[in-house]
Amino acid sequence: MNAVSTRFHPLRVVDVSRETTDAVAVTLQPPPQADFRFTPGQYLTFRRVVEGVEQRRSYSICSGLDDGTLRVGIKRVAGGAFSSWAVDQLKPGEVLEAMAPEGRFGLMPDAAAPPRTVLGIACGSGITPILSIAASLLAREPRARFVLLYGNRDAAGIMFRDALEQLKDRYLSRFAVVHVLSREKHELSALHGRLDAARIAALLPGLVPVGAIDAAFLCGPEGMAEGARQALEGLGLDPARIHEERFTTAAGARPRPVVAPEAPPAAMATITVDGVTRDVPMGEGETVLEAGLRAGLDLPWSCRGGMCCTCRAKVTEGEVAMATNYSLQPWETEAGFVLTCQSRPVGASVSVDYDAS
Repeated sequence: MNAVSTRFHPLRVVDVSRETTDAVAVTLQPPPQADFRFTPGQYLTFRRVVEGVEQRRSYSICSGLDDGTLRVGIKRVAGGAFSSWAVDQLKPGEVLEAMAPEGRFGLMPDAAAPPRTVLGIACGSGITPILSIAASLLAREPRARFVLLYGNRDAAGIMFRDALEQLKDRYLSRFAVVHVLSREKHELSALHGRLDAARIAALLPGLVPVGAIDAAFLCGPEGMAEGARQALEGLGLDPARIHEERFTTAAGARPRPVVAPEAPPAAMATITVDGVTRDVPMGEGETVLEAGLRAGLDLPWSCRGGMCCTCRAKVTEGEVAMATNYSLQPWETEAGFVLTCQSRPVGASVSVDYDAS
């Protein structure tokens, strides 16, 4: 039995609006004592316990800084228990448990910034954090421009279509969006098909000179994000200007190792969290996160797939092998930070500190 978490806060559901057949936007009211200020592009991690099993899922904030609301977008994924429940059953008045906003993906507008052009490339629900970035940037930087390439299967599946149209109407000369649909014909053949590297490379020069792009934000499935990065780098954009967030599903998570109670430990992990340090024996094949949770520690986690950085901690002694990393920056890994959901000890012992900043 895990310890009762102090990381989660009750958020009342104010509104649930349907964006598509399989997606909703959920407006939330945080408690007054909780700090839910966010950087556009960040996400919330939600927790729900069903029949004694804890589910955690992260959903990006879609509201702009000046909207006066806190909203997230939730799209149903195949086999997704949390997303299916939210899309089909969540109602105003219910209370959700969520952690404070997190995430490295994002952009905080600066009214004093010089004129700049920001590019967004998204597929499906990947539009959620991009919408927050675009709305906030355009509202707070009067000389900024935002160009968006947005891929979907068909027009009926476009999330936040009305919100995007409102941005176009409000910022006629500063916001441009191009929709690319894979299963719906278009009179322009370039706008029909998958938003892959070749299509991005063909479309982008006609929308904005690559040399004028100050920052690019990519969000969507792994293949789309990787293709977009390849296209941008191939066109000559500095890789340092490219920021990406990849979405994954819980269905793709690796099964957790089963550790027999009498089995000798494969390694020993010393884990520090919330100022408390504890030694935890690790089973064969376990990650640091899995071992800590099995021992009842209240550790931060969400995706378990290396996509988010909720489980980030610093290795203070020993060494780990990190299987996957889609969220930590190079400077973080150089400083010893790891994703504990992907980290296994290389030797007989390892020490990690979740409190390190």
